[in-house]
Parts: sequence; C-alpha cells; structure tokens
Amino acid sequence: MPPHPSSNVQKAREALAGRLREIRKDAGITGRELASRCGWSESKSSRIENAKTPPSDADIKAWCRACAADDQIPDLIAANRQSADAHVQWMRLQRSGLRRLQESTGDLYQRTRMFRVYVSDVIPGFLQTPGYATALLSSIARFRGTPDDVSDAVTARMKRNEVLANGTRRFSFVLEESVLRYRLCGAETMAAQLGHLLAVMDLQNVAVGIVPFSEQRTVWPMPTFTIFDDTRVHADTLDAASTLTQPSQVELYARAYERLSQGAARGGAARSLIAAALGSLS
Repeated sequence: MPPHPSSNVQKAREALAGRLREIRKDAGITGRELASRCGWSESKSSRIENAKTPPSDADIKAWCRACAADDQIPDLIAANRQSADAHVQWMRLQRSGLRRLQESTGDLYQRTRMFRVYVSDVIPGFLQTPGYATALLSSIARFRGTPDDVSDAVTARMKRNEVLANGTRRFSFVLEESVLRYRLCGAETMAAQLGHLLAVMDLQNVAVGIVPFSEQRTVWPMPTFTIFDDTRVHADTLDAASTLTQPSQVELYARAYERLSQGAARGGAARSLIAAALGSLS
C-alpha cells in the first residue's frame, strides 16, 4: 500500500508501526515467531511493522497478546483509529465556510456530560456573545480566505451553545488573564462580552477560573484545548484541528488541566480580574 496522501496521517501510521515493532523486540521474539503465534504470514508482520499495511483492531490485540503486552492494547487501538483523523486540515474543514464547522461538533456536544476547557487566546466559544463571535469569525474568514458565511456561522454557534443551559451537563473553564485583555473587537462589544462572562459565572453547572498574570506558575501557558468527558481531546493549532483519543493522551491533557486549574483565581477574585479588564476599556 502506498503512503497515505496526508503526511500527518502517514506519520501517525509510522509511529504506530514503530510502537508495535518495539513491543515485539521487548518480547524478544522475531517477526517469524510473532506471525506463528498470531496465525498469519511473516510478510503480514513485516508489512504492519513497516507501516505498509494498517493493522485492524483484531491485529493489534493478537500482536500484543503474542508479546504478553495486553496492557498496551487500549492505547494502540485508540492510536490506530485516530491516525486517519488526528490532524484534520483547517482549510479542508473551512473550505465551504464556517457554518458547517460549527455544526460538525453538534452531536459531540450533545453526548458529552463534562466539558473541561482551557483557553490562552480567546473567550471560549461556549461563552461568546454574538458580537464577539462575529468579530472573531470575521477575522478567521478573512485570514483563511473562506466563503463569507459569518452570520450563519454565528447563528450556528449560538444554537450549539444552548447546551450550556442544560443543567445535566457540567462545564469547567480555565482562562488566562490575557484572554480578558486581548482586543479582538471594539470596546463596546468587548464590554458586553466581559459582562456576559460575569453573568455566566452565576450558573450552577459552570465553573470559571482565571489564571492571573501575577500567579507564580507550576506549569506554562499552553495552546487552547477542550476535554470531552474522559474520552476525547480537541487541541487546535494554526493549521490543524487535532482529535486525540488515546487514553494516555487524554490523561496527559487532564493532568495539565488540573495543574493549570490550581493557579486559577475563582469567585470574587476572578470577578475582580474581569472588572479590572472592563475598567481598562473606558
């Protein structure tokens, strides 16, 4: 099988193949012995190890059991399923406009019961006002050169965010103080956005923490990410939207979230930071 046309997908496949190869080597067996234990040809083992043939879930289970590495099965299966969509190019997601991008996560939002969101750049989408969302999405559309459907995209985002009012779901946000200060819109729109943030903090199912500039940190500021329950992470970069599902990856981001949360101001202290940002707008 030729290399995958996406270099990111091919790299993910090669990384998985490398992990399987190391598991075999750690078990001290040859490719021939592995094939014998798994009940397939030696050439199949070679193709999998060299990322020529992507393994099935059943192949991974057989491989790990043959090497007495059953504990590696969940992570490797998740990595295998993730390799095809771990790095979805933003341009492909956005080529038909921003509205479809907003709608694409609707089902995921409905399934999730616990959201943990860390942001270091903009007000979280869940907490955005229509005015702030319009300014932000307009900027993205201009930068990307995508079709101008910002109005429809904002409407879709606001509809998607209705999940916030569902008391059966819990939301935990950690924002860097810089997010309150970045001017992505006019002063009046920003003031309305910060006022909305104060109002949202009164919701029983919402917790908001803000990491002050003055906080002595135990971990560094990180790119924005969202954890959906304990099963999935979305971590965005300038050129790609990464969907991470390996248990070890989700656990890593959960640990980072907890460390970032430890330095966050809450309650009255968080409100004071927002009030100070509001005061700077006048």
